[in-house]
Amino acid sequence: MRRLDTSRWSTTPYYALVIFVIACGGIPKGYDEGGYSASVKLPSFQTDFNLIKSNWAHDATGLANRKANITSFNVLGAAFGALFALDLNDRLGRLVAWRVAVIVWASGMFIQVFASGIYGLLLFARIWSGLGAGALTVTSPLYLSEVAPKATRGLSVGLYMVALLAVLAMGFFINYGAKLHMAATRTQYRLVQAIPLIPVGIAFGLSYLCPETPRYLASKQRHTEGRDALARLRGKSADDPIVKAEFETIDAQVRERTADLASVSHWTAFKETQTNANYRQRFWLLMTMQTIAQWTGGNGITYYVTNVFEYAGVTADAQSLVSSGAYGVVKLVFTMAFTWGLIDFLGRRRCALTGLALQLAAHIYMGAYMGLQPGSADNKSASDAAVASVFVYAVGWSVGLCTIPYLYGTEIFPTRIRNVSYSTSMALHWFFQFAVVRVTPNMFISLDVWGAYLFWAIICFLGIVILGIWMPETKGVPIERMGDLFDTPWYLRWRAGPRESEAPSLTTTIDTTDTADTVDTVDSTDVKNPKPGNTAL
Repeated sequence: MRRLDTSRWSTTPYYALVIFVIACGGIPKGYDEGGYSASVKLPSFQTDFNLIKSNWAHDATGLANRKANITSFNVLGAAFGALFALDLNDRLGRLVAWRVAVIVWASGMFIQVFASGIYGLLLFARIWSGLGAGALTVTSPLYLSEVAPKATRGLSVGLYMVALLAVLAMGFFINYGAKLHMAATRTQYRLVQAIPLIPVGIAFGLSYLCPETPRYLASKQRHTEGRDALARLRGKSADDPIVKAEFETIDAQVRERTADLASVSHWTAFKETQTNANYRQRFWLLMTMQTIAQWTGGNGITYYVTNVFEYAGVTADAQSLVSSGAYGVVKLVFTMAFTWGLIDFLGRRRCALTGLALQLAAHIYMGAYMGLQPGSADNKSASDAAVASVFVYAVGWSVGLCTIPYLYGTEIFPTRIRNVSYSTSMALHWFFQFAVVRVTPNMFISLDVWGAYLFWAIICFLGIVILGIWMPETKGVPIERMGDLFDTPWYLRWRAGPRESEAPSLTTTIDTTDTADTVDTVDSTDVKNPKPGNTAL
């Protein structure tokens, strides 16, 4: 057996360029959650698309439905886009699929920008652009995970999330600048909504300097191209021993995975998840986590955070945009702290339960505040505490169920059923996210704001109880030992965890005789993408 030390990979300018270009695939979804959702409140947009409150004085529900449709239809498109991407990535290749997704998203964005008050056309464009944005949430992390050395895979994939969250926060500040310095004409909201086309357009042009991933090329038996692509990414020659060793390992993993899945159809794999008691426990735990994650408020609060700050007492539109931008920054900072440190230090279980507890506390206070003195300017301390509770919620969401279901979905299943189980969970994630974003404005009216927060608080409490009992700790557990965690009675699952003698030792070496699939030796540095469509493994 020959081992080659690859712990000191040097990052070349070319490799950095590739990572930067593909990470820009996070911009469409991030900007939609921040910049676009905030632009719906710009006076120019509200005038153009009949969202003026006084025009709906006798039909508040109708206005809420109109706003909810405009905001949520992009998420609906993203749900289907993420599912289509699973097939496109294998048929076209990761790089071509990425470009197709960008083209679909950009064409939809152009239609949105120039819809000029035509409501039906805008809704179509929202769905169409969502198809591309959703596909990018799958394709970008997958590409990044396949070109990165294992030692830096978490960092490389994490940069996708950095791009997504950075533009989410930036979008609120862009709206603030437009509201402050531009007249309330169509140019105002058109400029705000068109901003992401610039960086993504530049990235699209630069993508023609990027190679297809070596793993995909190996899966298509294009070994010479794959080795050459790997050599370019590593800044070495194709004959370099380290490049040869890494590509041989990739090829062996691809061949083993192909052989393992050769006789397994999607339907057969799904039946296994329901007929095997151990697999069924894992499958429904993941579905439960996705359900709880979205119905505790999830991205519904992010899409309407400017409204939430107004409910908390931030009365001026400009101030609510600044507060929303700060909210985005908090999400960025704590999500990065979580993915690059806390998850390995505290473990999946503690992070999930701590996050839910913080969300619960924030929801309880905000619900009580809105029930007793909504938006009161007379009690500044209560209002300030309500604003603070929104940031507490952001911290809880970022360190908890914003990310845990994605990591869990890639590490608790064996290869035979991983793809179908993970895909099913992501489909559930997207459609629940659409449902939450769609119904949140209506909840604020039908349940009142305090009632909506009470509903989310109840889900948080149920989540703490259910996951507190049912969810085992998977940190440090090799994939081949995951079944042991789910062989224990469900009411003792909280006690299940790795035995010290079974904890895997992490290594940054390449073993040229090792043919284990990388996803069968997952550690948390391999999957660090907290956004909904991560299929990196």
